[in-house]
Amino acid sequence: MRGLSRALLVVATLLTSAPAAAQDLGHRLIGTQGLHAGRLREPGLYVADQLGYYHADTLRDREGAVVPIEDLRVDALANALGLSLVVELPDELTHVAITAAVPLARASLSADVPEASLDNAGLGDVYVQPLSLGWRLPHVDVVTGYALYLPTGLFRLGEGGISSGHITHELSLGTTIFADDERRYFASAMASYDLHQTKNAIDIRRGDTLTIQGGIGATLFELVDVGVVGAALWQTRDDEGADVPLVLQGARDRVLALGGEISVALPSIPGRIGARYVHELDVRSRTEGQVLAFQLALVAWRPEPRSSR
Repeated sequence: MRGLSRALLVVATLLTSAPAAAQDLGHRLIGTQGLHAGRLREPGLYVADQLGYYHADTLRDREGAVVPIEDLRVDALANALGLSLVVELPDELTHVAITAAVPLARASLSADVPEASLDNAGLGDVYVQPLSLGWRLPHVDVVTGYALYLPTGLFRLGEGGISSGHITHELSLGTTIFADDERRYFASAMASYDLHQTKNAIDIRRGDTLTIQGGIGATLFELVDVGVVGAALWQTRDDEGADVPLVLQGARDRVLALGGEISVALPSIPGRIGARYVHELDVRSRTEGQVLAFQLALVAWRPEPRSSR
């Protein structure tokens, strides 16, 4: 669900008499991780699917003030299918994982300015995490990794498309702290730093972003995880390049979000199904909206316990 808030630059540049063809530089959608953001997964092969919906009807400028736009509506629907392999090393403390995911998405914008209307659909940026390391201690999980977002198309001003049109390198570090020996009460967080590269068909480089997502929750009846989730994003560098629209020069994204999550283990499959909702707050230089996400993760293969080998 990365880069689906495409309405921002279209509307902002139209309202400030900048080039009407300007489009989104790659604004990241938050709320895609929650209670399990920094948790270490058990060894095995996982098949996961996440369906997410984003809706916004408010645009805020770099100071956080509402930009008055009649009948503004931004909608995005995305479905990402992924595979992840987790292997436990002989020390029984360290886990190594690799992950890949492919998203299909549709994003639309409507407003009282006809030139600003958009309705795009297609393949989003492919996510590849060639290396993730994790460690499990009695009351703490720690995970870290390196990932890539690979564009599936070009980025051209005035044209539609879902791909950001640039490669992004992502470094991540997360943890989950458990309050009891049974790991029933926990707090989890994942911090990721995205280093965006220059777009492949235009002289624009999106400023780097820092994102923190996670939550505080509890496991009930040994099956249900429920709790409060939150997220925050800060753009740490200005957008660069000769083709950055004047109105966006020096403008940096910022957003906070709060919500809730519930998920249920499916021992007979085995797997887990869940839902998450977050509402964006304290927004700068982007649309302000809400995210509803549903996840299904299935265990396709799990190794035998070491004691039985």
